[in-house]
Amino acid sequence: MYGKRAQDPADTVHYRSDRVIMVNGEFFFTTRENTQEGPYPSKEIAARETEAYIARMQGRA
Repeated sequence: MYGKRAQDPADTVHYRSDRVIMVNGEFFFTTRENTQEGPYPSKEIAARETEAYIARMQGRA
């Protein structure tokens, strides 16, 4: 997948991966800025919060 963020100097390839991870029995999601957001009680809730986070970052929320 091709995509360019405003701060990227040139076009790059971004590969999608599962953003939801489990650490010590709790679920988090990772961001492009290399932060972990959470914890959440389930993978489904973490995935829903991932979508909400992306919408906020894109100014849609």
